[in-house]
Amino acid sequence: MKAPLFASLFITGVEVFLAYEQIPVLIFLTALVGLSVIKAALIIAYFMHLKFEKLSLFLTLFPMLILCIVLMLVMFIPDSSRLMMMRPQ
Repeated sequence: MKAPLFASLFITGVEVFLAYEQIPVLIFLTALVGLSVIKAALIIAYFMHLKFEKLSLFLTLFPMLILCIVLMLVMFIPDSSRLMMMRPQ
């Protein structure tokens, strides 16, 4: 049961490391969203004990996860593109 905890801590460490690195914004945001989705799936599967649930529950929750990701992207992409234009060259 300690493996998911250490995996979550590792992913958090990678996210913090990426925050301090000077990488392109698109790569940075893509990596953070991807790592957040992986960490959320890990938390849902192990800490909420959904790993052992039936497939029907998974098929109910997975479309909502996709919807949440799409809504986040719809909200973040216009702001991130606006901020990229405001950056000094």
